[in-house]
Amino acid sequence: MRKYGQGWVAIVVLIVLVVLGLAIFGWYIAGYNKAVNLQQQTQQAWADIDVALQRRLNLVPNLVNTVKGYATHEKELFENIAKSREKYFEAKSNGEKFEASNELTGLLSRLLVLTENYPQLKASENFRDLQVGLEGTENRIAVARTRYNEAAKQLNTYTKEYFGSFFCRRAKVMPVEYFEAASEAKTEVPKVQF
Repeated sequence: MRKYGQGWVAIVVLIVLVVLGLAIFGWYIAGYNKAVNLQQQTQQAWADIDVALQRRLNLVPNLVNTVKGYATHEKELFENIAKSREKYFEAKSNGEKFEASNELTGLLSRLLVLTENYPQLKASENFRDLQVGLEGTENRIAVARTRYNEAAKQLNTYTKEYFGSFFCRRAKVMPVEYFEAASEAKTEVPKVQF
């Protein structure tokens, strides 16, 4: 009878160990998957920004060509816009794209302020259509940046949490940069000089 009781104890201990092992394995998989999921959400949010920025970059040549006809002496501004577009397309990292995008934002602000001096340009239907398209795109970019920064915040927070950092190391998930406005954009108003 004593052997029979020890057998039950061994079975119960074995069942407890199996359940405990499955719980630990489930916890590990859930934590690992959360790290990967947060990384994917951040990458998707960045892709949304990239799409909106690409749309803006595609609108810029049309806008520049429309303004060029009226403001031929603004050659430097047009050249800087072209360089900024090239810089974005040649960027190797999100940080470089952030920088190029912020540079282009400042240049576009100058371009739009410039149009205030050309009433016939403002009256141009083509220019108005381009301006409306650009404004819509800028709104999309602002929304996409907000979503990206929220996803980045969740990912970066998880990478710093006690267990989150463990899972992020296992999944090779790294913190990401936030998309921030250029420091000049926070303090300077675009200036147009003639």
